[in-house]
Parts: sequence; C-alpha cells; structure tokens
Amino acid sequence: MPIIHLTTVIHAPLDRVFDLSRSITLHKRSMEHLKEEAIKGRTSGLISYDETVTWRARHLGKMRELTTRITAMRKPDYFCDEMIEGDFKSMKHEHHFKEIGNGTVAIDIMEYEAPYGRWGRMLERLFLTRYMTRLLEQRNRSIKEYAESEKWRVILD
Repeated sequence: MPIIHLTTVIHAPLDRVFDLSRSITLHKRSMEHLKEEAIKGRTSGLISYDETVTWRARHLGKMRELTTRITAMRKPDYFCDEMIEGDFKSMKHEHHFKEIGNGTVAIDIMEYEAPYGRWGRMLERLFLTRYMTRLLEQRNRSIKEYAESEKWRVILD
C-alpha cells in the first residue's frame, strides 16, 4: 500500500491553517482545474468530526465520485478523513499540524490502495502515486497562498 508523506511550511497561525485545511470552499478552489465539486454531505464551510462529503471530479479522463468521512479530529492539530465509497480499495488521509516559531508545519500522510490486485499495484507504482502526490501538493499550495495573505478572510470570515 503506497504512503504519500508531504510536509509544508506555512507562515500563518496554526488555527488558520487548520481551518483552511478543512474548508470545502478552499478545496473546491484548489481543484478547479478538475471541475471538482462537493455534491452530498457537507458541501460548503468547514467539515467537522463524523461529517461526510462526496466529491465529483474528472480524474484520468472519467467523472468519478469519492465519499469521505472525518473519522478523527483534535482541534487544532489533527484530523483524518477516510474513504467510505469510491474507486480506491481504501484511502486514509491524516492531516497533522505543528506550531513553529514563524508559522505552522502541515504534514499530510495519505495511504491508499488501488483495486484490481497486481494490475492495481503496478498502476500505483507507475502512475497513481505521482498523480496523487501532485494533487496534494496543489491543494497545499492553495492553503499556503490563502493562509499567508489576506485571502484567508474570504474563506473563513
């Protein structure tokens, strides 16, 4: 099972980074190029513990849906979302936040498993891990951009 580990330094307060990371609105903006939209469950605002969201987007040439649930949350330093329906065999995304002297370190740990047995494992190695990493990096760039400027006020105020 692949594990993606990303660390992003964001020069903004811990609470702001935590809330931007669970913003449905900011997630949609970060994935505009995929026409991603929240279609069921929590579709705007800040997602919280035990809430679900169903996303619809074009990935790899096909419209896909993915439903996740927030399975753990410790404000303001941790939350976890896990797939409950979608194309993966399994997916778990942990979000860790640590306050540092000049901001926040955001740490993403995503574990996922593709379906299709050996064929799926080959796809993970050849393509899917790089694709998923790029999506997470894009999302983190958006969180950083909003958190480090006054743009965060549009999302959180």
